[in-house]
Amino acid sequence: MCAAAASYRRNVGIALFNAHGHVLIARRTGDDGPEVIAPGFEWQMPQGGVDPGESEAAAARRELAEETGIVDAVPLGRVAEPLVYDWPPYHGPPHRLDRWRGQSQAWFAFRFTGAEATIDLSHAAPGEAPEFDCWRWEALHRLPALVVPYKRQVYARVAAEFAVFTRLSG
Repeated sequence: MCAAAASYRRNVGIALFNAHGHVLIARRTGDDGPEVIAPGFEWQMPQGGVDPGESEAAAARRELAEETGIVDAVPLGRVAEPLVYDWPPYHGPPHRLDRWRGQSQAWFAFRFTGAEATIDLSHAAPGEAPEFDCWRWEALHRLPALVVPYKRQVYARVAAEFAVFTRLSG
């Protein structure tokens, strides 16, 4: 009998645009089991898992609030189908994410409507440490070069799908 192949974790990603068409990125503070970061490639957009019984849209709003404190955002769109990436090889201790081979992400675009002073990276899911230590607004097309190599294909697709939102204002 063959063992079943590891599946993908349901996940959401959030591209949060400001009025100038730039997107929020944040610098990760460390690895999360098989989801490793590499020196020089610590930046990413907010993302996180979908809880059982939770819709992807609700998960996107929850993750945005948990990771950044942001609640003032209006939906702009989403990528039609899930985008998938595999973890790099992982040989660390057992971890909550190591039962999956990677992530299957539903990507959402939002327009930030709040004040920058409300962005607070000290938020985290209950029982977890904050994921990020600083943030900035960045041109969407630059993101694939800023993320870890195993996420680049997903970020390139997100950049292509959401390019229309870089030309909108306010």
